[in-house]
Amino acid sequence: MSGTENGTTGRGTDGGPVAETADRRPGGALRRRRFLAGAGALGGAVAVGGGMALTEGRGHAAVPPRPDLMTAALGTPLADLPGATEAARSKAGTVRADPAVSRALRAARQLTPFRDPLPIPRVLRGRKGQLTVSLREARLRLHSALPPTRLWTYEGTHVGPTIEARSGRRLRIAWENDLDGEFPVPAVRVPFAYDPALPLMWDRPGREGATARADVARLPPWAAVHLHGAITGGGNDGWAENAVLPGAAQLAEYPHQQPAAGLWYHDHAMHITHLNVMTGLGSGSYLIRDEEEAELRLPSGDREIPLVVFDRNLDVDDEGALTGGLLYKGIVVIAEPYQLVRPFTGPFNLVNGVIWPHLEVAAGWYRFRVLNASNSRPYLLKVLDEDGTEVPSDALVMIGTDAGLLPRPAPVAGGVPLTPGERADLLVDFSRFRGQRLRLVNDSPEPGIRPDLMQFRVGSRADAGGFAPPAVLAASFRPPGPAETARATERLVVVTPVYPKDPELWEMVETGPPSGPLPIDGIIQIEEADGTVRTFQRVSATFHDPVRFTVPSGATERWTFLSLERSPGAYPHPMHLHAVAFQGVSREVYDVSSFAFFEQEGGGYGAGTTRPLRRTGGRSLTAAEQGPKDVIRLAPAERLTVVARFDGPPGRFMHHCHTYEHEDMMMMRPFLVQPKAVLDLAPHGGGSGPGAHH
Repeated sequence: MSGTENGTTGRGTDGGPVAETADRRPGGALRRRRFLAGAGALGGAVAVGGGMALTEGRGHAAVPPRPDLMTAALGTPLADLPGATEAARSKAGTVRADPAVSRALRAARQLTPFRDPLPIPRVLRGRKGQLTVSLREARLRLHSALPPTRLWTYEGTHVGPTIEARSGRRLRIAWENDLDGEFPVPAVRVPFAYDPALPLMWDRPGREGATARADVARLPPWAAVHLHGAITGGGNDGWAENAVLPGAAQLAEYPHQQPAAGLWYHDHAMHITHLNVMTGLGSGSYLIRDEEEAELRLPSGDREIPLVVFDRNLDVDDEGALTGGLLYKGIVVIAEPYQLVRPFTGPFNLVNGVIWPHLEVAAGWYRFRVLNASNSRPYLLKVLDEDGTEVPSDALVMIGTDAGLLPRPAPVAGGVPLTPGERADLLVDFSRFRGQRLRLVNDSPEPGIRPDLMQFRVGSRADAGGFAPPAVLAASFRPPGPAETARATERLVVVTPVYPKDPELWEMVETGPPSGPLPIDGIIQIEEADGTVRTFQRVSATFHDPVRFTVPSGATERWTFLSLERSPGAYPHPMHLHAVAFQGVSREVYDVSSFAFFEQEGGGYGAGTTRPLRRTGGRSLTAAEQGPKDVIRLAPAERLTVVARFDGPPGRFMHHCHTYEHEDMMMMRPFLVQPKAVLDLAPHGGGSGPGAHH
């Protein structure tokens, strides 16, 4: 790309082109600014137009408001932003796409849904407490009408094998990197163009004339495996910077000192997770079993099935025919003065690695272990009968979430929302649908090229069965009570909006009120329900800032996440803590319009509140969010609080947004868990309170 008025084009941390602008701070160094904004719209939100209002900030020049096109990239539908539509047309020069795009769309729509059977991953168990898993290349069909696809995989399948382990029994796994060859997924960046006769660009297959990025093609098979949800020591957590090359193995030990749960494993390599997962290193289920679960006599064997859901895009040839090859297609929504690239969503939804499969089921109860393994797409899962009506709530029952079973079953009405990384443990009763064909769909406003995920083909014979969901599930589940929660150390993590800077993850500590006028860079004020105004100061904003949060082993803490994004249609941020399970405490809505960006003396942008943020209402937590979680959705303008007991092994861990593009652009921070007696001896006041660090 050509340089901007104040700078030139460079390369981002993922190797992609970025626009650089001059930073007039002392030293005059160039700052690199690359936007990877969340985008899309989610269930029932009222979309509003308009950009982020910016202020002159302590007498300095005002920054232009956020363009409508950028707001559309965050998720507000184009229909609600006529200015964005006009901007898209003017940027494109013509609104009509290349004819090859129409041919590719026809080819995509000619893929017959529900043609292929759902693959069921094989089950692996350790022998004498040990297991080896090979990362290796395979060629597999994503749909029987497509040519084979070259993939990097766990043990040769698009979704890795299901690993089963017992609670309390240690398992040592050697994740052996046996990969070789060139990076199997080409990546392109395509300028956003709007054609009202076609789906939006992220829901279209093919490169649309863009050239494959050479920097991505040069990537080696460098992989790190993270067992998501595992309560394990820092040395076994799959630290992103400790990825291994071919010929080496990542050795990890998992103690399984946690209750029955549906964990999962995936790549976590620094800077390139969003690309590595596309190759086939995106997911595999990992089930921990215990006696409490066994005594419930839940559906098992061939009636307990993992459903791993994610979206992908496909490459096409010069004639618009689908080649079977995967494609990482980034849509450049804004190119100047900064580059905004929408996090990946694709037109094709896959379940267990196959596009729109089907599953033959008996007319009885089944248990489905559902995982959203997408880069950024949220799902609102519904099971529909042949009339397109949701199945009754007593036929679709949630019994568990990310980190284990719920205390009691929760009938599902209105769908199951899952952001990336979230899981749902579901029971489905097919007995009342004998001989019918049901569909699992994504009922979000942007479902992909079609809302269907898969089809259930129900047998016509009555099931002998006799199963009914237990009234009590996890009797052992004991979350912190109100008194323990109130005493807990409080942490505040702020997610900033896009424009005019990258979205950032700010760690905050409480401080005294400022003496000067607002806004002040890094200062946020919040008005509590009783009218008290609290002032918080940013102490970190990038992955490489020093560790600021140190947790004493065994401590109970409250972590609060605050989104300062105002566009209500934007995709939520899936907030993830390593090393611990947590439970939701509260979800509140705030007027965040007083958060503003401003130009600072000497160049660069500052950001802070011009007046205290005020609460405007509350939202209920779902039954799942009050259960054992390790990922939770943070919607725009929400203040979300969770509580966690850090009673696992100590070490160095991460918390981050589980949108892979955000994670890779540094919306990820390290934190420490250390024994209290060790912290008491730490020099320089390294203790355990908010903001404590080494």
